[in-house]
Amino acid sequence: MRTDVWQDLRDDLAPGVQPDQETFAAAFGSRRILLPIRTLADGRGVASLIVNQAGFAVLDALADAVADGLRPHAPEVIVGVPTLGLTLAEAVARRLGHSRMVPLGTSRKFWYDEALSVELKSITTPGGGKRLYIDPRMLPLLRGARVAVVDDVLSTGASIAATLRLLDLAGIAPVAIGAAMLQGEAWRDRVGATPVSAAFATPILTKTAEGWT
Repeated sequence: MRTDVWQDLRDDLAPGVQPDQETFAAAFGSRRILLPIRTLADGRGVASLIVNQAGFAVLDALADAVADGLRPHAPEVIVGVPTLGLTLAEAVARRLGHSRMVPLGTSRKFWYDEALSVELKSITTPGGGKRLYIDPRMLPLLRGARVAVVDDVLSTGASIAATLRLLDLAGIAPVAIGAAMLQGEAWRDRVGATPVSAAFATPILTKTAEGWT
């Protein structure tokens, strides 16, 4: 199992599926990020990014890019989507000069309001069973503010759709969404008119007799 994925920004790789048929080199500016290929239940493949396992230089570069993409929208508060989006959201909020961020959660605290929660699914947790919560004590920070949402990856759009539904329950309409990676195109139908910016994008892969394409 390779341990060099997500660790470096590289200039020695051609973009796309690599000869080992196990990794994908994603274009990030003039350089590349090497990602492992994961096979989905339906046989398709995706290039996987696990932000909290990335090298610090990669995380810093991703946070810089996402912050730069969100800065024109002048967000006053960053909302982080669990689980992996929280690592990126904190780094982005710091770069935007914020003193804090607002994390959503999947663990229900006793003071939470069940009415401020929605079901949560994602491409990596298709079975669902989780709920997404917002701490009621965070609402005064969000209402009336320019809010941007940060997640690690937009793929099927299920997680970001749940996040937008939850914020809508709280009367909050985000001004923008930021992500490290856009995976395929299915997410586009789930975000409505909310502007989306990301550090880089990868396609959904198909297995052929010659390998991933």
